Amino acid sequence: MFGTLAKKIFGSANDRRIKAYRPRVEAINALEPELEALSDDDLRARTTMFREQLAKGAKLDDLLVPAFATVREGARRVLGQRHFDVQLVGGMVLHEGDIAEMKTGEGKTLVATLPVYLNALTGRGVHVVTVNDYLARRDSEWMGQVYRFLGMPVGVIVHGLDDVQRKDAYACDITYGTNNEFGFDYLRDNMKYDLAQMTQRGHHFAIVDEVDSILVDEARTPLIISGPLDDRSELYTQIDALVPQLTPEHYDLDEKQRAVSLNDDGNERMEELLREVGLLKDGDLYDAANATIVHHINQALRAHVLFTRDKDYIVRNDEVVIIDEFTGRMMPGRRFSEGLHQALEAKEKVKIQPENQTLASITFQNYFRLYEKLAGMTGTASTEAEEFADIYKLDVAEIPTNRPIARLDENDEVYRTVEEKYEAIIREIAEASEKGQPTLVGTTSIEKSEILAELLVKRGFKLIDFEKPTALEPLYEAARGGRAAGTFAVLNARFHEQEAFIVAQAGVPGAITIATNMAGRGTDIQLGGNAEMRISRELDGVTDEAERARREEEIRRETEAFKERAKEAGGLYVMGTERHESRRIDNQLRGRSGRQGDPGRSKFYLSLQDDLMRIFGSDRMENMLTKLGLEEGESITHPWINKAIEKAQSKVEMRNFDIRKNILKYDNVMNDQRKVIFEQRREFMAEESVRETIDDMRQNLVEDIVTRHIPADAYPEQWDVVGLKEDVQKLLNLDSPVDDWAREEGIADEEMRDRLREAADAHYAGRVEKNTPRVMTYVEKQVLLQSLDQLWREHIVTLEHLRQVVGWRGMAQRDPLNEYKSEAFQLFEGLITRLREQVTAQMMRVEVVFEKPPEPQLPEMHAEHRNPNTGENEFDAPPGPASRLGAAGGGAAAATGFVQPEKRDPNDPATWGKVGRNEACPCGSGKKFKHCHGVLA
Repeated sequence: MFGTLAKKIFGSANDRRIKAYRPRVEAINALEPELEALSDDDLRARTTMFREQLAKGAKLDDLLVPAFATVREGARRVLGQRHFDVQLVGGMVLHEGDIAEMKTGEGKTLVATLPVYLNALTGRGVHVVTVNDYLARRDSEWMGQVYRFLGMPVGVIVHGLDDVQRKDAYACDITYGTNNEFGFDYLRDNMKYDLAQMTQRGHHFAIVDEVDSILVDEARTPLIISGPLDDRSELYTQIDALVPQLTPEHYDLDEKQRAVSLNDDGNERMEELLREVGLLKDGDLYDAANATIVHHINQALRAHVLFTRDKDYIVRNDEVVIIDEFTGRMMPGRRFSEGLHQALEAKEKVKIQPENQTLASITFQNYFRLYEKLAGMTGTASTEAEEFADIYKLDVAEIPTNRPIARLDENDEVYRTVEEKYEAIIREIAEASEKGQPTLVGTTSIEKSEILAELLVKRGFKLIDFEKPTALEPLYEAARGGRAAGTFAVLNARFHEQEAFIVAQAGVPGAITIATNMAGRGTDIQLGGNAEMRISRELDGVTDEAERARREEEIRRETEAFKERAKEAGGLYVMGTERHESRRIDNQLRGRSGRQGDPGRSKFYLSLQDDLMRIFGSDRMENMLTKLGLEEGESITHPWINKAIEKAQSKVEMRNFDIRKNILKYDNVMNDQRKVIFEQRREFMAEESVRETIDDMRQNLVEDIVTRHIPADAYPEQWDVVGLKEDVQKLLNLDSPVDDWAREEGIADEEMRDRLREAADAHYAGRVEKNTPRVMTYVEKQVLLQSLDQLWREHIVTLEHLRQVVGWRGMAQRDPLNEYKSEAFQLFEGLITRLREQVTAQMMRVEVVFEKPPEPQLPEMHAEHRNPNTGENEFDAPPGPASRLGAAGGGAAAATGFVQPEKRDPNDPATWGKVGRNEACPCGSGKKFKHCHGVLA
């Protein structure tokens, strides 16, 4: 009660924050007459002036007022658009590194120009992140006019660019691109072998458009770059032979959830079988060292118990082909991930295709937290404010609208059945169209939008074919005559340019547009339609200037007339056919109506058979409706129902947030290790020579070997001399008389270390002299980077497998997360040890042979956006220029490091460039590179 009273007296925290910006807004307005008097060149010169002030020690906050005023004047001259005062406030929120929640139609794209320009003055680069390539291109060209006018270059990152084009785009002051492209470029950069080949130049400041979509919805799935693994068919075959020896008593089956897992008896039986065939390492089945084996067992068990031939898949032409469970059709070319498809191939005794291996991976949460300053803008963020604050340390500020909202948000109508609900929706659509009111109908899935489209067709409406240039002419003709057009449009997200045009014309009087919740983002629905969109579409190819000017004027006049007619009919009518799990998605749909003070209306139609309604007790509500005497076709409408639904949505939102937060806790463990590895790679690449690192590794390895086989304060007769000699030969390539030394009187472990160090140093010095210091400097860096990459990839896979099984530790009253952290740390320490051993063993044996290399062939890699819960690939980019990479060190190198064969000198490895692991070795030995100069152990 006291909180409500204080809010009435002092205003909310958000109100007080917005009020605090008022003095700076007034200061910007005061500069307007002065800047209007400047010439274009003088206005442009202010950019140089600002940069000079920064160089002399000024802070960005000191320049905010004059910089914002400069951008406003530039936008007015170039675009004919002047920032509203509330847009200036939104720009300040973004500059402070927070989220600006601005309603649809308030001009978020224009708002971003203010903080982008100000922060780009530092010369460190600003990234503007959009949800698709179309918007990245559109915004970079549209708002880029302002930046270029003020003397700032603008780049855009979209799919299909090569590394040179990407590097040029990132070198610009301002770079537009999608979240996927930015993330994949970061991963690819950290697989390069030369700093000069890296495209990104740091993570200074980013503004994320549709921040809720990118940082919440899409953050559920990580970005993954994968490549084919070496042949492991023998392991699949061995494990497949063991699974049929289990009985139903050995595992727990849940057919409803399509889940199967070994029970205690099954674990014991499987351990026995694995030991018999020599597959089980030391310890029990669920030790960290055996995580990969457990993963393959689980997949083989799923293949045998859950998947049935000729139902879930068929075998055709020696291949396992998936059958779509919904359509019953074959899906050739598609494969189950995480080794499940290979397990099915082993089960059916067909050829086992190579499994894809994760080469690099990162979540969006951890990628965007790389930025020194992060900001975002959207129309709907307040419902996810807790998540933004918890995960990204971003506060949400609600920016007032430029004009008061005049939209009427009606209470939901609840029907008993889906059929009754659809009948009411079709009836309402027809009535709105008849009186010339544009209608936007939101559905929760493509399937439901198609159902609604079929019902409209049955009622005599025609689907608009947007492939035809004159597709909207019947709609315009009907709007001119004040009658119903009898046509409707269905949105999909396959063609973004076409989608933008459909949405832009959804405000024409009488227009009916059916859209899934994902559709229409980034494009404004203006009452009467969008004149600019019509001009670009209808006048494409009109070259006569007089004719073009006349037609343009006609379209603009007609658009204004349409706008007035749509206003008279009540503005845009938004109908929701179902409540979404998230209030934010519903608000996005509702926010399409009532832009810039326009009239509008919104209403959601529900049934007791909707998913969300079933969650919070449709049985009780149906009984209540029966007692109220609700008959077929009737609905109930009451504010209490809206509140009950919002409570249910809030619970679902919290559950989904907890799931995402839990996923992130595990990924944070890998992220800490990823930072160490990537930072170490950069340091190696930046150094002229890594000789000192190689020497340190060799010295530390000698220490490890001696410590492993000579206990502290032990007598020589207690030493493991045999093991010591084996390791010295295997890891140091030394045939030292270790056994003779051990028999010497008074010999101690420290003296043994000194002798081995001296012998190892002398042996390596001989290698350097033989192969020449210049060649060895090159080889050392390549071997170090390739070995690090190979071991890191293996580490990623092991952590993935560990994460899948560590949850079982909870049954032993142990916290799975703490167990994961502990074992991940041990695995990482093991990685460092193996790196030391692998690099030293390689360098102590390296031989350089100079012969003419054969024609190389580079393998391919793929970029994926994979769902960690299902294992299905959400996005599998074709290996075009943006995702095709060469492989080195087991599969990771940059395509840009490739050198044409005729330019390679067989006598100088420094001229070979990056050589693929499976490529024939450039030395001409006839062996693959990985078995010759690329050998890592």
